Order: sequence, then C-alpha cells, then structure tokens
Amino acid sequence: MQSVFDNPAWHAEVAALVAAVDAESVAERLISFICATVSNNGTSLLAFHKDASPEVLHHSLAPRRARHYLDRYLAGPYLLDPLYQLALRPKKPTMCRFRDTQPDRFHSSEYYRQYVERTHLVDEMDFLLAASANSALVIVCGRTEKRFTRIELNRLRRIEPIVRSAMQRIWDGRKSIASLANDDRTMHRHLTACFENFGEGILTQREREITQLLLRGHSSKSIARELGIAPGTVMVHKRNLFGKLEITSQYELFSSFIDTLSNSR
Repeated sequence: MQSVFDNPAWHAEVAALVAAVDAESVAERLISFICATVSNNGTSLLAFHKDASPEVLHHSLAPRRARHYLDRYLAGPYLLDPLYQLALRPKKPTMCRFRDTQPDRFHSSEYYRQYVERTHLVDEMDFLLAASANSALVIVCGRTEKRFTRIELNRLRRIEPIVRSAMQRIWDGRKSIASLANDDRTMHRHLTACFENFGEGILTQREREITQLLLRGHSSKSIARELGIAPGTVMVHKRNLFGKLEITSQYELFSSFIDTLSNSR
C-alpha cells in the first residue's frame, strides 16, 4: 500500500506551503497540508491571547459547523476550555491529544455537555506554538466519526516540524497583536472579569476558586490537589456555595454562569 508520504499530491501540498508568501496564504496552505496528511472533519488555526479574545486565523469547517464550533466558542466558553488554559501556560507540549489535557471530570461538566458534546468531536489532535509571552498559536485537527489511528497519529508527529515552522511564519508575518481591535480586548476583559468575579458578594474567595474549577470540569479530588486542601474540605465548600447560589447541580451552576455572562453584556 502506498504511504501518504509517497503520494505526489501530498508533495504538491508541501510545495504549495513552501511557496506561500504572506501570512494568510501560509495559513490557508498549512491547513490544506494537514488535511492532506490525515483525513479530518475540520482543522482550525487559532491565536490565543492573555489580554484579548481568541482569533480565528483560518479554518476548514463547513459554515454550519463554524457557527457552533467557532462563533459560540468565541462568545465566552473558551474561558472554560482546557486547551485554552494549556496553550497560555509558560510550559506546554508542542503537540497533544485533546483528551489527554482534560480535567478528570471534564466529560461530566456542563461545559462539555453544553458545548463540546454538540461539536460531535470524537477525537482531536492539537499543535501548540508559544508565539510570544502573551500569545500562543494552536492548530486544532478534529474528527467526528472515528478516532485517529496509531498510523495517523504517527503521521501528524512526523510533520510536526513542518507545521511548527509554518505556524512561526504565520505569526511573524501577521499584523502585530497591538493592532487587535479595542473591542477584542474589551470583550475579553469583560468575559474574564465575569468568570473571575462570578459569585462575588455572595461567595467567599475560596468558594469562588472552587466554583471556577468546577466549571472547568474538575472533580473534588482534583480540586483538592489544585488547591492543596483535603477533599472533604472541598465537599464542605461545594455544599456551602451551592446553598448560597440556591442551586442543586452542576447544570444549574453552569446555567447561572452563562446567565451572568448574558446579562452583563
């Protein structure tokens, strides 16, 4: 059986990527190159920033999927995304499988049920590049029908140097982060403040910290490890914060947070 790397069409994709000059063309050819390496149901190139909302630099999603996967994501759910958190850390992998970055109760979180599950993704591989002290580029390659095989994962690992080089070219060739619209920065500050201050005036500082971790899909044991306290203490705080917010479930906690985002715009 012929390997994808022996296919003339694949080499044509490499040539087109090398020939691309401006950042937009490199982004377009890079996404096409990845799609030629492994079949997928949508690949996106995102820029994550500590001080502004994420940017979508290019994607291969159909319009209907883009509306849910990207437009809804940019409206606020990105703050709960494990990949977003990972990408902006000083130390991070250059490539990862999304399921390996998730908190232990992520699939039980309302963020997963209300957003991730509706994307119908069953597998996702990500490339990460530390573009600057405050920004990171991320390529998301997703599957909705079946998981990537070992052979396909190895293909993606083999092209990683090419992908990262192209990502760096995109960053170097794009407009400065300073050129981001003030609306992007203002919206991000607003969404971040809503998340960090959720429950302010009702919950204690510790209860708010636990609330944030619950929203991101951490279990009581995981929260205990993150905060360096006993699991039993977490359970007491959780019971108290649920009582103060007059809720009884994770679903109601998530809904209350989304309502806060919507009402504060």
